[in-house]
Amino acid sequence: MNALIEAIDAGVEASDYASLAQVFSFGPASWQSLGQGEQRSLAAYFIKSVVASSSFNLQQALTSPPMMNTFLETLAHLPTSPVEGAADNKLRQAIFDYKVNEEGDFAAAARVLSGMRMEDDPQSVYFFTPADKCEVYVKISECFLEEDEIAESDAAVTKAGTVVEGISDPDQYQGLILRYKSTYARVLDANRKFLQAASRYHDLSQSSGDLIQADDLMGMLGRAVTCAILAPSGAQRQRVLAHLFKDPRLGDLDNIPQFETHATILTKMFKNQIIGKNELVKFESSLQEHQKAVMGDGLTIMERGVVEHNMQAVSAIYESIYISELAIKLGVSCEKAERIAASMITDGSLLGSIDQVSGLVEFSSSYNPEASWNTAIGSFCLKLNQIAGAIHVD
Repeated sequence: MNALIEAIDAGVEASDYASLAQVFSFGPASWQSLGQGEQRSLAAYFIKSVVASSSFNLQQALTSPPMMNTFLETLAHLPTSPVEGAADNKLRQAIFDYKVNEEGDFAAAARVLSGMRMEDDPQSVYFFTPADKCEVYVKISECFLEEDEIAESDAAVTKAGTVVEGISDPDQYQGLILRYKSTYARVLDANRKFLQAASRYHDLSQSSGDLIQADDLMGMLGRAVTCAILAPSGAQRQRVLAHLFKDPRLGDLDNIPQFETHATILTKMFKNQIIGKNELVKFESSLQEHQKAVMGDGLTIMERGVVEHNMQAVSAIYESIYISELAIKLGVSCEKAERIAASMITDGSLLGSIDQVSGLVEFSSSYNPEASWNTAIGSFCLKLNQIAGAIHVD
C-alpha cells in the first residue's frame, strides 16, 4: 500500500494521468492487490490529494478520459468515514459542472451529484443547510428532466420538497424556491398530471417580476393554459379553467406565437362551447412530445380532452342525440363516440344513458361540473352527519 501511496503522490505532483490511472487499474501493481478496506482508504487518499493539491490542475484532468474514469471509480469505492475536507463532495461538484457545461451530459452529471454526502450535524464536514440540500436536489431534478428521465427527476424534486419547508429565511432564497416550484411543475407536466401542473404553472406566472422576467411569467401562464386544456374533464378542471379565464393577462397570449390560440380554446372550454378540429391545429403544434402521447383508445391526450369537452358541450345543447350524429360532431367513429360516452357516464363526468337499441345517447340534464361536485360533497356531509347522529344515539 505504501508503494501505491508514493505512486499517487508522484503522479499528483507531476500531473501524470497515465501513472495515476495505472494505480487504479486492474494490473498486478495496482489497488487490485489490496483488500477491500485498503482499497477504500486508498481511494479516499487519492481524492483528498487531487482536490487539495496546488500543483494538480483538476479542471484540466477532467478533460482526460482515463482520469475521468479514475475519478468515478474511486468515488464509487469510498469508506463510510468522512474524506478529509469533504474532498469527495468537492470532486463531485467539479465533475457535475464539467459534464453539464462542457459535455452536455445531464443525466451523467445528475448521477454524480446524487452521491453527495449531506448531513444535518453542524459539526460534520458534510453539513448542509436545508437550502443547500434543496439546491442540490433541484439541480439533480433539472438535469434528469433535460434527458427525459422523469422517474429520477420526480424522486429528486420530491426530496427537495421535503427540505424546502425547513429553509429558515425564505425571503433570502426566493430564487431557489421558485426554481424548485418551477421544476416541480415541469415534473408534474412530464408525468401528465396536467391539472396539478396547470395550478402550479399559474401560481408561478403570478410571481414577482423582480425575480422572473415578464416574458417568462407569460410563458408560465401559457403552460398553465396548455395543461388545463389537456387535463381530464371534471369539477376540478372547471375551477382551474375559471381561474385562468379570469386572469387579465389571458388575452395577451395571442401576441405570443407559441400560445396564440390558447386563450380562444380555453375560453370555449370554460363557456362549454364546441371546439372544432381546425381550431386545434396551432395548439397541437405547440405541444411537447409527452403531451402528444396516444392513449389506449387510439386518441392523443389532446384529442381525448377535447372530445370529452365537446361531449359535455353537446349535452348542454341536446336532450338526446343519435350516436352517428354525435360521432360527426366529435370527429370520431361511432364506436369510439359510444365508448367515450359510456366511459364518461360511468365515471360520473356525464349525466345520461345510452339506448343501444335506438342508437341514442340521452342526456339527463346539462352537465355542470361545479354543481355535480357540490352535490357530491353535500351528499357526503349529509351521510357523515347521519352516521355521527347514530353514534351519538348509541
